[in-house]
Amino acid sequence: MLNRRHLRVKVLQALYAYQQTEQKDVKQHEKALLQNIDQVHEMYIWMLSLIDETIQFAANDAAERANKHLPTAEDLNPNLKILENRFITSLHVNKDYISALKKYKVSWDFEPELSKSLFTVLKNSDEYKAYLQKTDDTLTTDKDIIKFIFKKVILKATLAEQVFEDKFISWPIDKEVLQALIAKTFKNFSFDNPHENKLAEVTGNWPEDRDFIINLFEQAIRHDAEYQELIGNKTQNWEPERIAMMDTLIMKMAITEFVNFASVPVKVTINEYLEIAKEFSTPKSNSFVNGILDKILFELKEQNKIRKTGRGLIE
Repeated sequence: MLNRRHLRVKVLQALYAYQQTEQKDVKQHEKALLQNIDQVHEMYIWMLSLIDETIQFAANDAAERANKHLPTAEDLNPNLKILENRFITSLHVNKDYISALKKYKVSWDFEPELSKSLFTVLKNSDEYKAYLQKTDDTLTTDKDIIKFIFKKVILKATLAEQVFEDKFISWPIDKEVLQALIAKTFKNFSFDNPHENKLAEVTGNWPEDRDFIINLFEQAIRHDAEYQELIGNKTQNWEPERIAMMDTLIMKMAITEFVNFASVPVKVTINEYLEIAKEFSTPKSNSFVNGILDKILFELKEQNKIRKTGRGLIE
């Protein structure tokens, strides 16, 4: 699921887009930010659907085999137990899943060869052959083959990777989150009664997380000039054009949390943004951002502008 670091990255992307455009409509950019997060959920639903689509192709494959010119006895009596897989049958009656399929208009008609190619890989695997031979299946063993389909068939397929990259611009960043959501779904689907099984939540507490990202985005924009001056005073020996925009935005977000988020410990803020700088900015950004934030933090403490409550201790 999306943790706070992922959410900070989403805000960073939204702030970058805001700075790059002439349209400074904060509400429109907030809407785009929320849509970006909703796309993670959409990606998750599409992936669950692709797992299902791959399994359902077993019926198509059986029909093709039966219509061969000289079908074998095995062709005429295929083992279709995968269609009764407990995980999949539970998914089929999940109201949230059904609703999401309609919301996102999920259909694989645009890529008809994908499920066929995935099922072909599955059908030829030793894991699938062993699954078909099992006679003592449980929900756990049923989930095991689904995990195999997801991890070893779909995620290894070049065509599947290409489809998700084309459909979701944030796929390279959110792929890790998607895997966590699918893993959470496997954990959640632990009841024999399918109606007790729940889809994974995109965040741990969406109402609270939504407030966090909107507040972070708005406060960073509201105090942009003020925080730019703080940064400028500590980077006078640097030519402005030599400072990466991403570094500046990362520092502004950190300052925003220092000053405006009483419940977020300073150390947490620093650690989070240094990790983000490592991944999303230049190779030297981590040490640069760390040095400037240390100086700004010292000044803000001297001015008594950092006031943390609860667990949010300065030190």
